[in-house]
Amino acid sequence: MNRPEHASASILERFARVLTQWTGSTSAFTIAFGVIVVWGATGWLFDYSDTWQLVINTSTTIVTFLMVFLIQRSQNKDSLAIHLKLNELVASMKGASNRIVNVEDLTEAELRTLHDHYVRLAQLAERDANILESHSVDEADARYAEKLADEARHAEVHQGGRRRRRHGREPSGSVTPATK
Repeated sequence: MNRPEHASASILERFARVLTQWTGSTSAFTIAFGVIVVWGATGWLFDYSDTWQLVINTSTTIVTFLMVFLIQRSQNKDSLAIHLKLNELVASMKGASNRIVNVEDLTEAELRTLHDHYVRLAQLAERDANILESHSVDEADARYAEKLADEARHAEVHQGGRRRRRHGREPSGSVTPATK
């Protein structure tokens, strides 16, 4: 994606971005592989001496050391961009819980607590047999409590009707064989 450079981007930031892109390319791998082949092929010229080995060891150590920071910088930037995109999606979705916007800033304990809430949400959704019904743990808890209350009222109505029938009484408006 070609886009204009931001004026605020420092020279080091631009250099790091270009270097990150280049080191992940086929040409960078080819050059690195070529260096190793040349180093290996020249071993007999230097009698496979300690200095000959020290050259490749020192070179690879320096490159590895610098690449660790370059890779970490790239991952941090990518991670931030992904979080921002996800935050935008969560913030724009109707019914989504805004509690998870910027969730990456929470402590590990807070993340575990939030994870436990979503485990509960999944358990409630499994009981409902429809995972698309709930949008948040609070909503799932409220729906589940409402469902339990409805079931209790329904059971009470049916049991109350059975008791009245057993004692020869029916709810008003009902016709029993005895009243015909």
